Amino acid sequence: MGKGIYSARKLKKDHKALRWSDKNFSRRVLHLDEKANPLEGAPQARGIVLEKVGVEAKQPNSAIRKCVRIQLIKNGRQVTAFCPGVAATNFIDEHDEVTVEGIGGRMGGSMGDIPGVRFKVIKVNNVSLEEMVRGRKEKPVR
Repeated sequence: MGKGIYSARKLKKDHKALRWSDKNFSRRVLHLDEKANPLEGAPQARGIVLEKVGVEAKQPNSAIRKCVRIQLIKNGRQVTAFCPGVAATNFIDEHDEVTVEGIGGRMGGSMGDIPGVRFKVIKVNNVSLEEMVRGRKEKPVR
């Protein structure tokens, strides 16, 4: 690497070229994470419930985690979203409009013992799911 009095141009050119070997730089500049993410970089998204599904927990836990398959309104992609709370799926019916957000796993992945589920339901028909589970609010009739 040149350190001479006229070496600035070469240093600048080399820095520009070698930045592409940095994984974080190239992923950010090419927007690869937004392209791979069904929410397209947004914090939340709305979708229509297609069906209720039970996802088996990973070893060593043994449970069926209650989830829903939804189709996102913005791009038509289908994702699976976890329904947090006791008997939370009772408040969700097919064709309801739900709002989902990331579940909080590292690097935007799944969390805990739920394999392949990266999102959680936070609202059903624009009413907080947590409020309905706690009994503070009623589900609106559409």
